[in-house]
Amino acid sequence: MTEAQNGPLRRAAKIVALANLGYFGVEFAVALTIGSVSLFADSVDFLEDTSVNLLIVLALDWSVRARARLGMALAAILMVPGLATLWTAWQKFNVPVAPEPWALSLAGLGALAVNLGCALLLARVRHHGGSLGKAAFLSARNDAVANVAIIAAGLVTAFLWRSAWPDLIVGLAIAAMNADAAREVWEAAREEHKAVV
Repeated sequence: MTEAQNGPLRRAAKIVALANLGYFGVEFAVALTIGSVSLFADSVDFLEDTSVNLLIVLALDWSVRARARLGMALAAILMVPGLATLWTAWQKFNVPVAPEPWALSLAGLGALAVNLGCALLLARVRHHGGSLGKAAFLSARNDAVANVAIIAAGLVTAFLWRSAWPDLIVGLAIAAMNADAAREVWEAAREEHKAVV
């Protein structure tokens, strides 16, 4: 593909990588401070999104076969936040203390703003770069959905159920969503790879 064809995805991926890296630091600090599984999962996901988008910027000029292979690698990378979340959830399950609900909801609201902006930016270029564009868009879209759930968990904890369970449930749902996104990216990358073999 030419620079003219790849340019929009490259520009979008750079912006998304910077936005994700910036909010990773914010959300990770809040997660550690209040002991939230869902915020921990989401902050690790921000770091993973930074990596995915930087890899996309680097790989856009590669051959279709090389990009398809990278797409398969990105599918594996999408699993990392889920595995980290499972470990954190297990630790929280053993010491089930509810996170501070207002900090949880506010951090989730900030993450939602970042991820909605990224998803809207990537929606316009998701068909560029094959599985790479799809991986970036699916990741941002899933993150926005996860952020709505994080906000809801904070509100449920504040008003209905002062427990660690809303946070744990959302954290595990984020892990499951990442696994499904990884599957979709893997399938798209395999189809690309088959088409050039």
